[in-house]
Amino acid sequence: LTAQRDGFATVEVRNIVLNVGDRQAFRIYLEVGEVGEYVTVVDALGAGVEQSSSVSTVVNRQFVENLPLNGRSFQSLFELSPGAVLTRTTFNEQGQFSVNGQRANANYFTVDGVSANVGVSAGAAPGQAAAGGLPALTVLGGANNLVSLDALEEFRLHTSSYAPEFGRTPGAQVAIATRAGTNELHGSLFEYFRDDALDANDWFGNSLNLARPAIRQHDFGGTVGGPLVRSRAFFFASYEGMRLRQPRVALTEVPSVPARAGASAEVRPLLEAFPLPNGRDLSNGFAEFAASYSDPSRFDAVSARFDLAATDRLTLFARYANAPSRTSQRGGVSSPGASGQSLNTVNRTSLDTWTLTAGATAALSPRVTGDLRFNLSRARGETVLALDDFGGAAPPPPSLLFPPFASPDTSGFQVLLRGGLNSGFGTGRNVNNLQRQLNLVGSLSVVRAGHELKFGIDYRRLSPVYAPLGYAQSVVFGDATRNGVAAIVATGRAFQIKLTADAGPRRPVFTNLSLYAQDAARVTARLTVVYG
Repeated sequence: LTAQRDGFATVEVRNIVLNVGDRQAFRIYLEVGEVGEYVTVVDALGAGVEQSSSVSTVVNRQFVENLPLNGRSFQSLFELSPGAVLTRTTFNEQGQFSVNGQRANANYFTVDGVSANVGVSAGAAPGQAAAGGLPALTVLGGANNLVSLDALEEFRLHTSSYAPEFGRTPGAQVAIATRAGTNELHGSLFEYFRDDALDANDWFGNSLNLARPAIRQHDFGGTVGGPLVRSRAFFFASYEGMRLRQPRVALTEVPSVPARAGASAEVRPLLEAFPLPNGRDLSNGFAEFAASYSDPSRFDAVSARFDLAATDRLTLFARYANAPSRTSQRGGVSSPGASGQSLNTVNRTSLDTWTLTAGATAALSPRVTGDLRFNLSRARGETVLALDDFGGAAPPPPSLLFPPFASPDTSGFQVLLRGGLNSGFGTGRNVNNLQRQLNLVGSLSVVRAGHELKFGIDYRRLSPVYAPLGYAQSVVFGDATRNGVAAIVATGRAFQIKLTADAGPRRPVFTNLSLYAQDAARVTARLTVVYG
């Protein structure tokens, strides 16, 4: 920072550090001097005064690069902030952390100044994500799809006493800034690898004489950034990929071999849909089935940012990001509160995030600065249940489970045998939901006579699409007198059948318009009041 005035020596303040969301004031004393007198260098470490009373924590790229973060997502760093605690995540409470006792869905995420609260539910119920209460995350729960660690410049976590411009939600305000290119061409490559070569088998796997399940984790990627036109146009691109195989050991109960043989030809395919037992017979129509296996997951996060210094007073930028993620879970439940499925029922979940952000910052005059940001975002959450031949199972043909007007692509079918451990199976589509956002954020800052005025507008339009199943059938065998296997073998009749049909997707629209005006008034040399 250089200060000049006729009749005074020029003063230069060096080593100024401005983090995202900073508002600092510098009191500079000019000494009388002649024209061309030497520059006085002042260390900014003691010259700047932070004018914000907010409680916040700043984490920059250098800090992140020196920490071993499992999964390479920055959420674990939130615990460094005063008042922030991690919360247990369930289907209905997916916010991951709470600040100062606020709800876990009261936190607001922004990336480069626009909303990142575009999370979408991959379950039948919209949950907290419907109205934009949650950030978009990967199927593994990380924020790699918002910004990869190698594309992160820094982030600030406001926990309390923040300015009126952060008034959308009462929880934490997480402001994330992404990296931009420079005049020098730079690149990086990385690979994080985990293997089970030195791991012991699970205790339960040893007790059941099961082979050690494989664990593989490959987290790899790279970045490249530099000038397109030196000192004028820049680019920065990043890619991160994850390939994970998570080891599991499970014990379930399936129809026994005698029960399968004693069932009628009409219902026997339902019993044969379960894996063949490999453990002890429980003498009640059920037998044990134990297995070791690995659940696969993956994600790919690609982003590209372009910056342009159009003039000395106008800078532009645009950023594109696309991050699909997938996971498959054997025996996964199909909906909240449902019982576990058989191990040959594979729950395939996908969460895809797509964002496009553009912005412009203009110095309209030495005292007036304008900023405008625009964002389009799409997040899709999809869940599909599939039956395979794991453990010797024989999946029945779709024609046996679905009526002629329905298919596994648009319908669902589930069977539950009461009295057994994870003794159900399912197939077909569960949900295919979509969240869409249009966000326009603008601000105007005016510095005048000891006042730093700021006026802003934030328009956000959310138009989610929640698509319940057009047709779904749930069949329960077994009542209070006999379990599911005994009931299906003896009578072939279901205790309960539930049919649901839906005419089409739900398309609610949430329109948010926020206006604010605030002032940072310098009352005295030692007192600054921020109000709005």
